[in-house]
Amino acid sequence: MNQTIILTPGLPVYHTPAHVPHNADHAYEYCRDITYSFAKTFYFASYFLRNEKKRSACYAIYAFCRFIDEITDHAEQLAKDNYSDAVRLALNEWENDLDAVYSGAPSAHPVLIAWADVLERYHIPPGLPKELIEGCLMDTYLTRYNSFDDLYTYCYKVASVVGLMTSEVFGYSSKDALPHAIDLGIAMQLTNIARDVAEDADRGRIYLPTEELEMFGVYEQDILDHEFTGEMEYYMRYYTQRAHRYYESADKGISYLDRDSRLTVQLMSTNYRRILNRLSKQNYNPFAGRARLNTMQKAAGAFSAWRTVKAMA
Repeated sequence: MNQTIILTPGLPVYHTPAHVPHNADHAYEYCRDITYSFAKTFYFASYFLRNEKKRSACYAIYAFCRFIDEITDHAEQLAKDNYSDAVRLALNEWENDLDAVYSGAPSAHPVLIAWADVLERYHIPPGLPKELIEGCLMDTYLTRYNSFDDLYTYCYKVASVVGLMTSEVFGYSSKDALPHAIDLGIAMQLTNIARDVAEDADRGRIYLPTEELEMFGVYEQDILDHEFTGEMEYYMRYYTQRAHRYYESADKGISYLDRDSRLTVQLMSTNYRRILNRLSKQNYNPFAGRARLNTMQKAAGAFSAWRTVKAMA
């Protein structure tokens, strides 16, 4: 597997990696390599999708999401003094390229070549990837979220819409699956936020809702200084319990999915939830080290997920 990934969105023009041939098969390989390099947990879970077309489509969706992140990061590096405008310009161009693909126009970029092929097989409404772009734009002008409702909107746009897109690939017997897919996205993004409190604080960003921090007596400066107080522990317990409730709702929707897709989704839910469990073993202290799973722990999660799926009707 080629693990040398080149993600170089320019401002405002994105350069297609020269080493990637312009056809669907190689475009999917490019997306697979991106997934392997940047999303080990997702890549591990997608391995259990025995349907190769579904697996390749999931790689394309992840690569699309990752490329948006890369656009944002690249703009920040090149235009620190005018970051918001630079990101907005770059994402607008990427959205225009996406619109062209939905209109049937050919693309020169492997991520969009793969995306075009995905659209021939699965129905992914254009509003979903556009909401994802909107969510990433929120990071250009928001460093605090006042209420949980505000944070929920962000989580929905950057994570739940991914769940809705992949649901079209996984297949489902009833649209009752979709609210649960939304809840899984919320749960996973809440997990990401809990895991990355220290890293985000170093960038001057706090996703934890201001109203809730104040209610629990947690001071913003304590978070920015990586000071773990008793009040912070109490709040993180409350925060993780809510995330677990979203996982519980998400798991109820897995039985609606096609049988060949259930294990992958259950595994994502199981292993991400275990990240929260790792955090709890750190006394809910996000400054004590980044909560993560090793290979053996992921494998144990796979066995647990397999038993859960096998028990489904």
